[in-house]
Amino acid sequence: MKNQFVLIVYDISHDRRRTKLHNVLLDYGTPVQYSVFECLVDARNLEKLKRAVRKVTRPKADNVRYYYLCENCVKKVEAPGGEVVAEPPGALVA
Repeated sequence: MKNQFVLIVYDISHDRRRTKLHNVLLDYGTPVQYSVFECLVDARNLEKLKRAVRKVTRPKADNVRYYYLCENCVKKVEAPGGEVVAEPPGALVA
């Protein structure tokens, strides 16, 4: 399965739900700013991630956005003073 680079941005005013969502997203990606995660996931894990987000959030009160970046777009990401952290893992040799 091919991995998809997804930038997840959220705005949740309720502290407990925001903390729960942050902890859920830690299982799938890396926080790069407050309420912003970079995730590199395959299709199956992306669906699991979305289900987990739906369980924690309330659609009428919370705002969660998924931005899908193509491979060429990911190569153009600039992070002065930092680095793009959601990169494909290297090949494993057993």
